[in-house]
Amino acid sequence: MPALGRLVLIVFVAAILFVAFVMYLTATAHAGGIASFYGREHQGGPVACGGRFNMYAMTAAHRTLPCGTRVRVTHGRRSIVVTITDRGPWIRGRIIDLSDAARRAIGMGGTAYVELQVIK
Repeated sequence: MPALGRLVLIVFVAAILFVAFVMYLTATAHAGGIASFYGREHQGGPVACGGRFNMYAMTAAHRTLPCGTRVRVTHGRRSIVVTITDRGPWIRGRIIDLSDAARRAIGMGGTAYVELQVIK
């Protein structure tokens, strides 16, 4: 039984170290790419992180960032902070889907190049 206890402890410590490493990577993450938006057709529909989509909120969808992550999105000289509440975009080559309110706040048309920075 002591060998099993040591194994459990080793797995537990490894898991904690892995989570800390992932948090470090996401805290320093910075990326650029094409953003799109989603709005009226999804209004009130379910989102992957729980709850309902609100096109008037400063939210976004991202494929891999954890739910609740806050991200600074910069387009040209405008910058906003959004919260990840959904998964997507599912169109190849795009890195984030912004809510309609977020899109308007940074002056984005249908799609645009943006810079993303995860906020601690």
